[in-house]
Amino acid sequence: MSADLFNKFDPVFKARAEQPVDRADPFKVCMDEVLSETEAMIDGRHTILAGTNNYMGMTFREEAIEAAHKAIDAFGTGTTGSRVLNGTYAGHRILEDALRDFYGTEHAMVFSTGYQANLGIISTLAGKDDFVIIDADSHASIYDGCALGNATVMRFRHNDVADLDKRLGRIPPEAGKLVVIEGIYSMLGDKAPVSKIIAICKKHDAAIIVDEAHSMGFCGESGRGVAQAEGVEGDVDFIIGTFSKSVGTVGGFCVSNHPKFEVLRLVCRPYMFTASLPPSVVASAAKSIELLKYAGNRRAHLWENARRLHSGLKEAGFVLGTETAESPIIAVCLPDMPTTTRFWAELLHAGVYANMAVPPATPQGLNLLRCSVCAAHKPEQIDQIIERFIRVAEILALNLSETRRGGATAEIAAHPQAPGAAAATG
Repeated sequence: MSADLFNKFDPVFKARAEQPVDRADPFKVCMDEVLSETEAMIDGRHTILAGTNNYMGMTFREEAIEAAHKAIDAFGTGTTGSRVLNGTYAGHRILEDALRDFYGTEHAMVFSTGYQANLGIISTLAGKDDFVIIDADSHASIYDGCALGNATVMRFRHNDVADLDKRLGRIPPEAGKLVVIEGIYSMLGDKAPVSKIIAICKKHDAAIIVDEAHSMGFCGESGRGVAQAEGVEGDVDFIIGTFSKSVGTVGGFCVSNHPKFEVLRLVCRPYMFTASLPPSVVASAAKSIELLKYAGNRRAHLWENARRLHSGLKEAGFVLGTETAESPIIAVCLPDMPTTTRFWAELLHAGVYANMAVPPATPQGLNLLRCSVCAAHKPEQIDQIIERFIRVAEILALNLSETRRGGATAEIAAHPQAPGAAAATG
């Protein structure tokens, strides 16, 4: 008799069984009613949402909702086909035009999810004689894009420009080279040194992808991401992003000025063999992108919220993923998985929803409560989040000073994402 195919997952079953989920299960949360961009009813309890990635608060914008309604009335609920067959409607062309206008690029290509954008672009661009060099803390979609392709894959230490330089130097000069980084990394919310990395790519004649999924909307003068904020957009070969964060719906994209870019529509399998986004989604996305371009006040308020939450939690003694607020992602580091699970459950019971992020999803085995603030959060909501974090720490008798001296701080200090860790990582 052959082995049970599920045996390989026994460690996962064991880890789940050891989690204290008497109050609530962090992987089975259901929002019974979404009241606004920042509030919902969860298990009959009014809850402040502090873990939705709805950075710019676009999910309830009247203009986007109206555009979605009109598209459903005119085109129905779905396309029932891929973009290269019957799945390109007028709205898909309008959305790609909106992206070209927003980023100031010649080309834009829309995918059904942000995950598929990375999967498709990376696996298609880098072939069997090429090299892909990725940041060690890259998102799963980047790793899976590498796995789907035939290129040789190399990792460099997180945000370590010298390590990237060294690894690129080991590759034959004549080989095709593609470097993939993220503008903002989603777990700790830290920013990549994009301009310095681009300089290294130029030195070694390597193309670069910047995934701006967690920086689109609020980084840069018009919200195009970290590359815009650092003034190096013109040196980025491909920008990948998603509609499921600041745009407030679902889908992914890639924009570029490469003169041969359009051939990707004929050779990129995750684009060719996936049903296209429904008309309502592309209509709302196009409208949201149009609004984001001129959302300066909303961007400013989002940054105020991020700094307010970061400083409040830091002053209360919590160990955070970054020294200052580098993004709307504020990660609270806790000493172990049982403590993190209990803290998450008590926080939810107190009326605040945050993301629980634990190994293997987190870098270097960190245990995090990951908050993501929204431009629609009011200052008093941010203050309530801080107060409830403090209250839960008291309920659990969590000694923050002990946490700071040991556990989480030690892991952060040893981790390349930590502020000031460059000396430790070489």
